[in-house]
Amino acid sequence: MSRETTDSSLCNRRNALKLAVAAGGVAAGALVTRGAFAQDATADEAARQRASADSPGWHRITLGEARITTILDGLRAGDGPYPTFGADQSQEAMAELMRENYLPEDRFANGFTPTLVELDDNLILFDTGFGESGRENGFGRLVERMDAAGYRPEDVTIVVLTHFHGDHIQGLMTGDAPTFPNARYVAGQVEYDWWTSDEARNGDRAQGAALVERLVVPLRDQMTLIGEGDEIVSGITAMEAFGHSPGHMIFEIASGDQRLWLTADTANHYVASLQKPEWQVSFDQDKAMATETRKRVFDRIAEERIPFIGFHMPFPAIGYAQKLEDGGYRFIPETYQLALADEA
Repeated sequence: MSRETTDSSLCNRRNALKLAVAAGGVAAGALVTRGAFAQDATADEAARQRASADSPGWHRITLGEARITTILDGLRAGDGPYPTFGADQSQEAMAELMRENYLPEDRFANGFTPTLVELDDNLILFDTGFGESGRENGFGRLVERMDAAGYRPEDVTIVVLTHFHGDHIQGLMTGDAPTFPNARYVAGQVEYDWWTSDEARNGDRAQGAALVERLVVPLRDQMTLIGEGDEIVSGITAMEAFGHSPGHMIFEIASGDQRLWLTADTANHYVASLQKPEWQVSFDQDKAMATETRKRVFDRIAEERIPFIGFHMPFPAIGYAQKLEDGGYRFIPETYQLALADEA
């Protein structure tokens, strides 16, 4: 497995991180090393480039013995967040929420963040981004930025799919070949069964089911289907978080006395979904169940102060949730908490 980085002098990131912390050199979530900035953008991508100009391509933390690297597969700027978020509310209510949080009222940026976990002898990739299908629009940067972070596609030993929406599965294949040729695959049993069902193939999700048929089904022989409480490897446990999709899964990573949750798409906007967990999200297939799941998951994250990585949280997508008096949650970006915990 490759361990090269863009900074060849930093061959042992964990020790370097500890030294940097001891010297006061880690602040505001800064990494010992960072990926390169996106350089190539067409005129049509100007808004997205402005939104992502200060975003590094990758970010690494340590959690006990695990090394966790978040990768920015792409950043999409567009109109919203209403009515993608809060369609059951008024546009003015959403505008007011955005104003209160110093955000534009009618524009937002949505990031897509696969995560790599290096633990024991495995390199585990959670979700695959847009792949080659997104590159014309500036997405599909996962493999490129993995390389900047010191990993090759063939280094990945396990690919975990939290669910089967396109921004999570389109990176599975490059051409007609698996992008991660040495990997085995893990996905939720409920998710797989639903997307390969007649209901999915013939209903209003038929386009998504066709994508699953093309990208996921060919990998079935190398795929393990899981449910609540199953372990991917020792220390990584699956949890059901249904609603966003029929079999949406989230995961706890535990190493040493530390833990972190990968919440995938349980919340899709750090303000609109977290501060107002009951407001509808257009991407949620079962909106009532998704609301219940959002509250259940983030109640526990807030109560137990568990750090989490959300696929659509502001890059590097790592933070905490504080419970608010009105029942919502405030997103608190991770800065140096985990670095100091690792040092201890």
